[in-house]
Amino acid sequence: MIQLKVCIGSACHIKGSYNVINVFQQMIEEHQLFEKVELQAVFCLGKCAQAVSVKIDDSEVYSVSGASARGFFEEKILNQ
Repeated sequence: MIQLKVCIGSACHIKGSYNVINVFQQMIEEHQLFEKVELQAVFCLGKCAQAVSVKIDDSEVYSVSGASARGFFEEKILNQ
C-alpha cells in the first residue's frame, strides 16, 4: 500500500494543505484506489518554506499546491 502523507502543520495549513487533501481524496475515489493508497495527514515534514509538503512512502518531500495536486497525483501515484 502506498502511504501518501500531507503535512497539516501551521505553514502547510496556511498554504492550503486541506485543498491538497481534498484533491487527493477525489482522485482516490475517482480511480477507486482505496485498497492501494492510504492518505495520511501528518505534522511537519521539515520543508515549511516550500509548503504544502507531501511525501510518498519514504520518498523525498515534494511541494504541492491545490492547483498542482491533480497533476502530482497523476504523475506520482497513477504512474506507479
